Amino acid sequence: MSVQPNQSAPARPFDLAQPIFSGVLASIVGSASSFAIVLQGFLAVGATQEQAASGLFALSLSMGIVGIVLGAVTKMPLAIAWSTPGAALLIATGSVTGGFSAAVGAFILAALLVVIAGFSRTFSRAVAAIPMPLASAMLAGILFNLCLAPVRAVGEMPMLALPIVLVWALLLRFARVWAVPAAVGVAAVMIGISTNLPSDLLASPWPSPVFVTPTLNLDAVIGIAIPLFVVTMASQNIPGLAVLRSNGFEPDVRPVFVSTGIVSALGALIGGQLINLAAITAALCAGPDAHPDRSKRYVAAIAGGFAYLLFALGAGAAAAFISAAPPILIEAVAGLALIGALATSLTGAVADEELRLPAVLTFVTAASGLTLFGIGAAFWGLIVGGAVYLLLRKQ
Repeated sequence: MSVQPNQSAPARPFDLAQPIFSGVLASIVGSASSFAIVLQGFLAVGATQEQAASGLFALSLSMGIVGIVLGAVTKMPLAIAWSTPGAALLIATGSVTGGFSAAVGAFILAALLVVIAGFSRTFSRAVAAIPMPLASAMLAGILFNLCLAPVRAVGEMPMLALPIVLVWALLLRFARVWAVPAAVGVAAVMIGISTNLPSDLLASPWPSPVFVTPTLNLDAVIGIAIPLFVVTMASQNIPGLAVLRSNGFEPDVRPVFVSTGIVSALGALIGGQLINLAAITAALCAGPDAHPDRSKRYVAAIAGGFAYLLFALGAGAAAAFISAAPPILIEAVAGLALIGALATSLTGAVADEELRLPAVLTFVTAASGLTLFGIGAAFWGLIVGGAVYLLLRKQ
């Protein structure tokens, strides 16, 4: 594994505050934006309310442990997330023969397929062969819609969203490091004064893991295991690796896939599905806003891991707060935090004149929201851009 060298930023007070905050923010954004989808996915395939809560606990705990260990060992910002496309797949699939036990068996099988992919040199070579402008364009496409959220929030909730955006803009001018933290603080205040929060919000009951005996049948293998593996690899792991590459990191995929696959299989025994490399929130940890010095951005992954551990222990309170908050405000803060990463990605996408057209096609496809065969637009953006690149190169 290697991190491309870059010039270290001058030492300054609170040097690690920036990556720590970026990692925590990435975990909050990742949880806030999709935990409801994850819970609904468990319920759709037959989980009880207790099993679904146990599954959410398993995912948060798994993401925290793997994120901390990989960040500390590799010294890279390897942010870990749950498979949101996988959760959407579960919602679309619905209950299978054998109920939630069969679904858990399918989760374990999909996790084992991820482990096998980790030992495949073919997969590693395929990822490494992606031209950097296409990887940057795909990342820009992933980030584009989220970066529109602040504008949408101002249009939908001007009295709540404008203070968030204005504070961010002012601090961007006078204290750039604190622009996003201040925006988060203002957002919390706006949510607090405008939303009826649950009276028992601060009551944080200990998690109650529920063991699920796995079973397996053909219906679950075809309907859940194989599609879950494909969707997770195509919509999460490949974009996640592209995000890292576009920011100058070249991780060895073997320990990443093997560790996430094994921990996913263990977590499935208490209801969890797959964990994987983060895609959208990876930019918060791996991008320049996490720290000017690339070698210090791994701290963001570790901080994000600890945030997930806290989320696992206080999942009830966190879920209640996020559920009560207007989603557009949560998305607006995330969009403000990712604008810098979007600018960097767009610059990298169009820098090479020979690859400019394929990169633009990659960007527009990835930003389109296209979904085919349960696989998201990020993957198809690479396919479209790569195909045009090869066609033009041949000509």
